[in-house]
Amino acid sequence: MSNKEGFGYKGRVLEALRKAEAEIGDNIRIVKDEEQYEGILIPRSETADENYVVIKMKSGYNVGIRIASNTKIEKTGKGAKPTFTSLSLPEQIQSLPKVAILSTGGTIASRVDYRTGAVRSALTANDLYSIVPELANVACVDAQIVFSLFSENIGPRHWAEIARAVADYISKGIDGVVVAHGTDTMGYTAAALSFALQDLPVPVVLVGSQRSADRPSSDAATNLLGAVAVAAKAPFAQVVVAMHETSSDDSIAIHQGTKVRKCHTSKRDAFKSVNAPVLARIKDQEIVMSASDYRKRNSGKKLVLKPEFNEHVALVKFYPNMDPKVIDWYAEKDYKGIVLEGTGLGHVGKCCYEALQNAMEQNLLVAMASQCVWGRVNMNVYDAGRDLLALGVVSLGDMLPETGLVKLMWVLGQTQDMRKARELLTTNIAGECSPRTLPERNCSD
Repeated sequence: MSNKEGFGYKGRVLEALRKAEAEIGDNIRIVKDEEQYEGILIPRSETADENYVVIKMKSGYNVGIRIASNTKIEKTGKGAKPTFTSLSLPEQIQSLPKVAILSTGGTIASRVDYRTGAVRSALTANDLYSIVPELANVACVDAQIVFSLFSENIGPRHWAEIARAVADYISKGIDGVVVAHGTDTMGYTAAALSFALQDLPVPVVLVGSQRSADRPSSDAATNLLGAVAVAAKAPFAQVVVAMHETSSDDSIAIHQGTKVRKCHTSKRDAFKSVNAPVLARIKDQEIVMSASDYRKRNSGKKLVLKPEFNEHVALVKFYPNMDPKVIDWYAEKDYKGIVLEGTGLGHVGKCCYEALQNAMEQNLLVAMASQCVWGRVNMNVYDAGRDLLALGVVSLGDMLPETGLVKLMWVLGQTQDMRKARELLTTNIAGECSPRTLPERNCSD
C-alpha cells in the first residue's frame, strides 16, 4: 500500500500493512493479546496517533486497534476501496404529490472523510433521494443542490438565495418544499425563511441530521422521510423544522420555524419548540396535528417574496463585567441594529446605559431578548427594565434571541425608517411573538 494515496497510514503500521499485502477495502484479521478483530481496512485520520489501524466491523462501527510488536495482521479477503455510488432514481409515481428537495449541505448531506477523521459535505440533493428509495412511495421528488456548505457558513446572503429557490419551485406549482440543512444554524435559517416567504401556499420544511448517513444510528433517512411527508400532505402552509422528537425513531417533531432551538450538541432529539407547542408529529408516516391554530395550505395563495436582509445587525450577550465598548464598536462600524441578550426579564448592567444611549442617538435600533430559554421579556417589572425602555430599547417579548436577530436583519432590509422599523419589529409576522406566554407552552409537549 502506498502512503501517497493519502489514506493516513505511515511508519511501522504502514510497513505491517504492506507486509500483509493489505490494501484499503480488504478484509483483514488482527490478532493481539489472544484477541481477534476482523473487518474491512479503511482510511484513518492522518492527524491521529499513527500506531493505530482502523477497521469497519460487521456491526457497522469503526474500531481503532493499536499495533504493538507482537500484533499480527493477516489479509483474509480482497476488497474494493470505499467509494460512494449514487444509485439510479427509483421509478416516480406521477400521481403522488410533487415535492422539491433543496440541498444546502450539512450532516444530512455528508459522509465521513476517513483521511482526516472529519465529516465533509459530499452528497448532492439527488443522492439524498436515491439513497432513501422509500421516498418514491411518499412523493414525486425533484431534487436540486443550491450550495454545499456546513451551516456555520450560511448567512443572510444564503438565506436570500434559498428563499428565491423555494419561490421558484412554488411558482411552478410544487406541493411542498424540503430544505436539507446543517443543524447548527438551522433555527436561524428557519426564522429567516419564515419572514422572507410570506403568504405561503404550501409547507416549507427544513430538515437535517445529527449523525451522518454512514453511522448505524444515523437519523438522516428517518428525518428526510418525515420532512417529505409533511411537504407532501401537511394541512398547514408554514416554514417548519422536522427532526427526531425523542432518541428513538418513533416520531418526528414538527416545530414552528420561528420558535425552535437546537438544545443539544449531538442527541438526535436536539431540537425543541420554545415558548410554543410542537405544531405536529409524524408517526408511521402519518401527520398528527398538535396545534389547531396554524396557517392552512391553500394552493390558490400567491407567495409574497421578501428576501432582503441587512447584514449590519449584531447579537450581543450581556454578562457580568461586560465592557460597554463592545456596543460602541458596533456603532462606530456603522451597524444599524443590535439585539441584546439580557438577563432574566430583560436587563443589562448600568455600565452599558451610556453606550446604548449613544448607539441609539446614532440611529441604531436596539432590542431586548432574554438569555433564559423559557418565558418572556417584561421590562416593566424592575427599575432596570423601565430605565432601558426609557432609553428606547425595544422589548421582544417571548421572541428567541436568534429569531430576534434574524427578524431585525429582515426588518432593516425592508425599511431604513426607524419608526417603521420599530413598528415592524414588534408586529407578529410569522408566529415569532405572542401577547401571552402560557405555562403549558414552556415545553415541546
